[in-house]
Amino acid sequence: MSVTITIIPLTDHESYNVNGHTVFKDSAEQWISRTDMSDNELRAFRRYKTAVIDNPRFKRHTKATYKV
Repeated sequence: MSVTITIIPLTDHESYNVNGHTVFKDSAEQWISRTDMSDNELRAFRRYKTAVIDNPRFKRHTKATYKV
C-alpha cells in the first residue's frame, strides 16, 4: 500500500504545507513543525528540501507529490 504525500509551498524558503502540517524555518534556521509528522512525511520533506529548496536553479518552488 502506497501513501501519497503532497508538499505545497506557502512562502518559498520559509514555510511549506506537508499533508496538512505546516513546516517553517525558525530563527535558528531549523525546519520545524508544531504538529507531529509521520516518518514518511519527514522523509518526503527532506527529499523536497534537497531537490528543490536547496537547489539555486529553482526560482519558484512548486507543488510536489511523493508516493512512498
